[in-house]
Amino acid sequence: MKAVSANHSTNVEELSQRGMDLLAAGSPADAAEAFRAAIEKAGSEGSPMTAACIEAHHGLIRALRDAGRLEQSIGAALALTALTPGDPLAHTALSISLQQAGHIPQAEAAAAKARVLEWKIQLLSPPDSQP
Repeated sequence: MKAVSANHSTNVEELSQRGMDLLAAGSPADAAEAFRAAIEKAGSEGSPMTAACIEAHHGLIRALRDAGRLEQSIGAALALTALTPGDPLAHTALSISLQQAGHIPQAEAAAAKARVLEWKIQLLSPPDSQP
Protein backbone atom coordinates (compact mmCIF):
# COMPACT_ATOMS: atom_id res chain seq x y z
CA MET A 1 0.00 0.00 0.00
CA LYS A 2 1.40 3.39 -0.98
CA ALA A 3 1.42 6.06 1.71
CA VAL A 4 -0.68 9.09 0.88
CA SER A 5 -0.08 12.23 2.85
CA ALA A 6 -1.95 15.49 2.91
CA ASN A 7 0.96 17.88 2.57
CA HIS A 8 0.50 21.62 2.44
CA SER A 9 0.68 21.84 -1.36
CA THR A 10 -1.90 19.11 -2.01
CA ASN A 11 -5.51 20.22 -1.74
CA VAL A 12 -8.64 18.21 -0.96
CA GLU A 13 -9.69 18.01 -4.61
CA GLU A 14 -6.29 16.68 -5.71
CA LEU A 15 -6.28 14.03 -2.98
CA SER A 16 -9.82 13.02 -3.85
CA GLN A 17 -8.92 12.81 -7.54
CA ARG A 18 -5.93 10.62 -6.62
CA GLY A 19 -8.35 8.36 -4.78
CA MET A 20 -10.61 8.17 -7.83
CA ASP A 21 -7.64 7.36 -10.08
CA LEU A 22 -6.47 4.60 -7.71
CA LEU A 23 -9.98 3.20 -7.48
CA ALA A 24 -10.27 3.15 -11.27
CA ALA A 25 -6.85 1.46 -11.47
CA GLY A 26 -8.06 -1.36 -9.24
CA SER A 27 -6.27 -0.31 -6.04
CA PRO A 28 -9.13 0.22 -3.59
CA ALA A 29 -6.97 0.00 -0.44
CA ASP A 30 -4.65 2.73 -1.73
CA ALA A 31 -7.68 4.72 -2.87
CA ALA A 32 -9.13 4.53 0.65
CA GLU A 33 -5.93 6.07 2.02
CA ALA A 34 -6.12 8.92 -0.51
CA PHE A 35 -9.75 9.59 0.38
CA ARG A 36 -8.89 9.52 4.10
CA ALA A 37 -6.11 12.03 3.45
CA ALA A 38 -8.58 14.28 1.60
CA ILE A 39 -11.03 14.11 4.51
CA GLU A 40 -8.25 14.81 7.01
CA LYS A 41 -7.05 17.74 4.92
CA ALA A 42 -10.56 19.21 4.76
CA GLY A 43 -10.87 18.89 8.52
CA SER A 44 -7.52 20.57 9.13
CA GLU A 45 -8.57 23.43 6.87
CA GLY A 46 -11.78 23.86 8.86
CA SER A 47 -13.97 22.99 5.88
CA PRO A 48 -15.33 19.48 6.54
CA MET A 49 -18.65 20.00 4.75
CA THR A 50 -17.51 21.17 1.33
CA ALA A 51 -18.66 19.32 -1.77
CA ALA A 52 -15.11 18.00 -2.25
CA CYS A 53 -15.02 16.60 1.27
CA ILE A 54 -18.41 14.96 0.93
CA GLU A 55 -17.24 13.46 -2.37
CA ALA A 56 -14.15 12.12 -0.57
CA HIS A 57 -16.41 10.49 2.04
CA HIS A 58 -18.40 8.79 -0.73
CA GLY A 59 -15.14 7.68 -2.36
CA LEU A 60 -13.89 6.27 0.95
CA ILE A 61 -17.08 4.25 1.39
CA ARG A 62 -16.76 2.82 -2.11
CA ALA A 63 -13.04 2.11 -1.80
CA LEU A 64 -13.47 0.30 1.50
CA ARG A 65 -16.34 -1.71 0.03
CA ASP A 66 -14.29 -2.63 -3.04
CA ALA A 67 -11.38 -3.62 -0.78
CA GLY A 68 -13.69 -6.04 1.03
CA ARG A 69 -13.54 -4.04 4.25
CA LEU A 70 -17.31 -4.01 4.59
CA GLU A 71 -17.59 -3.19 8.30
CA GLN A 72 -15.26 -0.21 7.81
CA SER A 73 -17.32 0.82 4.80
CA ILE A 74 -20.46 0.69 6.96
CA GLY A 75 -18.72 2.80 9.61
CA ALA A 76 -17.68 5.38 7.02
CA ALA A 77 -21.22 5.45 5.61
CA LEU A 78 -22.71 5.89 9.08
CA ALA A 79 -20.34 8.80 9.66
CA LEU A 80 -21.44 10.39 6.39
CA THR A 81 -25.13 10.00 7.24
CA ALA A 82 -24.40 11.73 10.56
CA LEU A 83 -22.63 14.59 8.75
CA THR A 84 -25.26 14.89 6.00
CA PRO A 85 -28.50 13.45 7.44
CA GLY A 86 -30.63 14.92 4.64
CA ASP A 87 -28.54 13.45 1.81
CA PRO A 88 -30.28 10.51 0.13
CA LEU A 89 -27.02 9.39 -1.50
CA ALA A 90 -25.36 8.95 1.90
CA HIS A 91 -28.19 6.65 2.99
CA THR A 92 -28.01 4.80 -0.33
CA ALA A 93 -24.27 4.24 0.16
CA LEU A 94 -25.00 2.93 3.65
CA SER A 95 -27.66 0.61 2.25
CA ILE A 96 -25.30 -0.83 -0.36
CA SER A 97 -22.56 -1.46 2.20
CA LEU A 98 -25.00 -3.05 4.63
CA GLN A 99 -26.44 -5.26 1.89
CA GLN A 100 -23.02 -6.46 0.77
CA ALA A 101 -22.15 -7.26 4.39
CA GLY A 102 -25.31 -9.35 4.68
CA HIS A 103 -27.20 -6.98 6.98
CA ILE A 104 -30.34 -7.11 4.85
CA PRO A 105 -32.97 -5.67 7.25
CA GLN A 106 -30.70 -2.71 8.06
CA ALA A 107 -29.93 -2.25 4.35
CA GLU A 108 -33.63 -2.14 3.55
CA ALA A 109 -34.19 0.44 6.29
CA ALA A 110 -31.38 2.64 4.95
CA ALA A 111 -32.76 2.33 1.41
CA ALA A 112 -36.22 3.32 2.65
CA LYS A 113 -34.73 6.35 4.41
CA ALA A 114 -33.00 7.34 1.15
CA ARG A 115 -36.31 7.09 -0.76
CA VAL A 116 -38.15 9.22 1.80
CA LEU A 117 -35.42 11.88 1.67
CA GLU A 118 -35.55 11.89 -2.12
CA TRP A 119 -39.34 12.31 -2.04
CA LYS A 120 -38.98 15.23 0.37
CA ILE A 121 -36.52 16.89 -1.98
CA GLN A 122 -38.90 16.37 -4.90
CA LEU A 123 -41.81 17.83 -2.93
CA LEU A 124 -39.77 20.93 -2.06
CA SER A 125 -38.65 21.45 -5.65
CA PRO A 126 -40.70 23.73 -7.87
CA PRO A 127 -42.74 21.81 -10.42
CA ASP A 128 -41.40 21.70 -13.94
CA SER A 129 -43.16 24.22 -16.12
CA GLN A 130 -44.81 22.47 -19.01
CA PRO A 131 -45.61 24.47 -22.20
